[in-house]
Amino acid sequence: MTDPTARQAETAGAEPENSATKIEVGLAAEQPDPVAELVREAAEYKDKLLRTLAEMENLRKRTEREVADARVYGVAGFARDVLAVADNMHRALGTIEAELREHADVKLTALIEGVELTERELMKVLEKYGVTKFSPQGEKFDPNVHQAMYEVQDSDVPAGHVAQVIQAGYMLGDRVLRPALVAVVKAAPKAPPTSANDNPTPGAK
Repeated sequence: MTDPTARQAETAGAEPENSATKIEVGLAAEQPDPVAELVREAAEYKDKLLRTLAEMENLRKRTEREVADARVYGVAGFARDVLAVADNMHRALGTIEAELREHADVKLTALIEGVELTERELMKVLEKYGVTKFSPQGEKFDPNVHQAMYEVQDSDVPAGHVAQVIQAGYMLGDRVLRPALVAVVKAAPKAPPTSANDNPTPGAK
């Protein structure tokens, strides 16, 4: 026969072992999975890296654009001042009449040709730095690049179009350096509406 006392002793000795096993299983369940934690951290670092690369790329493009704009439009102030010189030279040449050119002596002819050559060289220098001249004669009026000085009536040019260029305009790249001063054709006045009294019925008193 089995001794009851010995059975109790065996049972009593087994209980602590079962309790310890349960505690170990509970602790193992509470601890996070190290592999899953590493995967999560790697995903966070990858996201931060992608964001940083995107910001660096945007910064690079913005810097390149600013450098390009500075290269193209940095001469705007200087170019505007030079335009005044070009205008004066053009006006001076415009005052020389054709008859005077024909009968000019050698010295005067050399002077005129020298001024014309200087004007052409000046325009070449301006074009080298992106400054281009435009004369919108006969074009549709555009307030973005034209400045209307007054209106005129002209049957040969449609209404709302440039009838006369008072002063040529200049572009710097794709921006307006100086608008062209123009005269615009105004619309023809509307005819007053006819009434029944203007065309009386024949025979009516």
